[in-house]
Amino acid sequence: MLNKKLIIGRQDLTLDDVQFFLTENPSIALDEEVKTSINAGHNVIKEIVEKDRVVYGVTTGFGKFADVRIDAQQTRELQRRLILSHAAGTGDPMPAEIVRLMMLFKIKNLSQGFSGVRVQVVEQLVNMLNGNIIPVVPQKGSVGASGDLAPLAHMALVMIGEGEAFYQGKRMTGAQALQKAGLKPLQLEAKEGLAILNGTQAIQACGVFSLLQARELVKTADVIAAMSLEGLLGTLTAFDERIQKARRHPGQLHVARNFRSILADSPIVESHKQSDHRVQDAYSLRCIPQVHGAIRDGLDYVAGVFEREINGVTDNPLVFAESGEVLSGGNFHGEPVALAADYLGILMAELANISERRIEHMMDPTMSEMAGFLTEEGGLNSGFMIAQVTAAALVSENKVLAHPASVDSIPTSANKEDHVSMGAHAARKALQIIENTQTVLAIELMCACQGLDLRKPVLPSKATMAVLQAFRQQVPFWDKDRVMYPDIEKARQFVVAARPLKIVEQTGIELQ
Repeated sequence: MLNKKLIIGRQDLTLDDVQFFLTENPSIALDEEVKTSINAGHNVIKEIVEKDRVVYGVTTGFGKFADVRIDAQQTRELQRRLILSHAAGTGDPMPAEIVRLMMLFKIKNLSQGFSGVRVQVVEQLVNMLNGNIIPVVPQKGSVGASGDLAPLAHMALVMIGEGEAFYQGKRMTGAQALQKAGLKPLQLEAKEGLAILNGTQAIQACGVFSLLQARELVKTADVIAAMSLEGLLGTLTAFDERIQKARRHPGQLHVARNFRSILADSPIVESHKQSDHRVQDAYSLRCIPQVHGAIRDGLDYVAGVFEREINGVTDNPLVFAESGEVLSGGNFHGEPVALAADYLGILMAELANISERRIEHMMDPTMSEMAGFLTEEGGLNSGFMIAQVTAAALVSENKVLAHPASVDSIPTSANKEDHVSMGAHAARKALQIIENTQTVLAIELMCACQGLDLRKPVLPSKATMAVLQAFRQQVPFWDKDRVMYPDIEKARQFVVAARPLKIVEQTGIELQ
């Protein structure tokens, strides 16, 4: 039984709430206050149907068919056919975590009373989440305007007993999943199908999922880069607080402070503190505060956009219960989150870009002052030569993926929807970039640990030594060539789990 709860009420959902939802799998419940708001909006729609007023999507067709009147007797059939026809997605299913987020964000959207649906509609989604019913939602098919129509239609199919779903991890028909969970198919009434389909919840779900990983990854990247700085005998001069304050960017200040904390007691750093052999390091070391810091500042912007979006209302038309008006607008257009998702991808591509440069410096004995390719028997051994090539390949792929999707638009619906955001592409690309970046940072971690071992008997800082020791329990020192890919995968899992970050924090250092 689930004993943890997430109450959907009038208060905003925070990114911390979303993280709690993903990691703790709480049961979802609607606050009584929002049920009142939902009912108030539904009463407006009910009155429109009873009086046979002309309102888009309620008593008319959709898109280019907005000028076609629909008889009140056909209202339910109109909403059902809308769901069936719009479930036109293609490709592999979205990951379960992203579909769950999509459902959560749709619940939040509908719960605010601007959509005109019944409470039963919102409760169907709540009960599906609590019953571990995850609709099969293809990844492709949304252009990110008029909402994420195809992905949300696939979600809606299961609500009405159609389509496919995963129940307790097993794939089956939507009808079977509802039956096994003790739920009945929902019969949609006026505007309800349109309210479910309109909105940016697929972009939100993929974008927020990516953002949560990125926020943890930038802190982990600071730890890994600090280990590389040690291994490369870099100087901490460039991390002096006075330099950062002179430029004023908050992310830069935080990153430099993190490095000073991580490396404060480093014997390696102390060993060459007074040396003049390297007055200035290469940019990939010296400019870490400026690059990692700018990435952090960018993520703060992206977080602001997505937090506003998951708490906003993005379907159409909107019902204003106080005045009884139903207004048609464009809140379904994904432009705000499309631009933010593109920016997120660019930010993460840059994190991988500078990481790969540090890897390359560790390969080059003229830069690292260590054995070439981090192997002491070069020639017989290739060492980390091809690991760096893999990192370079991923960084190059990221550069292609970082091309913004939001600058493209293809008119749809007979030119009624003549400008679209392509936000779903942007969010999916951001997630791919993050996955590549996790691997690049994993390779940097492998190289940094090898470098620190090669520096012995001079030791690293207490914090980085703790990371090194924990990492060596997973991946041993590279004394001679062996199969490389299992080590990369273990290192990647180490990074994905944010182990470097957590280990440093366990030493008493609080990273910002």
